[in-house]
Amino acid sequence: MTAFLTNEALHQKSPEQITALLYEAALTNLEEALAHNERKEFIEANEKLKKAGDIVYRLGAGLNYEAGIVADQLDQVYNYIADKIIEANYKKDNEIIREVIQIVESIMSAWNEAMKVKKDPQSSLVKQKAQAYESTSMYES
Repeated sequence: MTAFLTNEALHQKSPEQITALLYEAALTNLEEALAHNERKEFIEANEKLKKAGDIVYRLGAGLNYEAGIVADQLDQVYNYIADKIIEANYKKDNEIIREVIQIVESIMSAWNEAMKVKKDPQSSLVKQKAQAYESTSMYES
């Protein structure tokens, strides 16, 4: 899917949508690297792992640290993923690639769910109710 995006189409995407595309591209490259590794096509696997590593680096570079602890934790996860990609490439270890795929799938799934909630007009209503509850419960104690 990402191969068909033009520069113009990318400029029309929101930062959240671009992040989702980056997760998808990282996952695609990891899956392709795994397939190449299994067929002992190590040069091709190396290229795919390098692309996945580049994408993870870009995801880390795009973090908004003003967002708080979540950004710090994502930074640590991205660093872990990047280290594991290098290790998997060096050792030609498919188990490590599978571990990284699981992590990226989890983050991507959470990101896509968060994007759905953001689009849902009920989500702001839920936030307002939660804030109202928090403010009243603080005075009742």
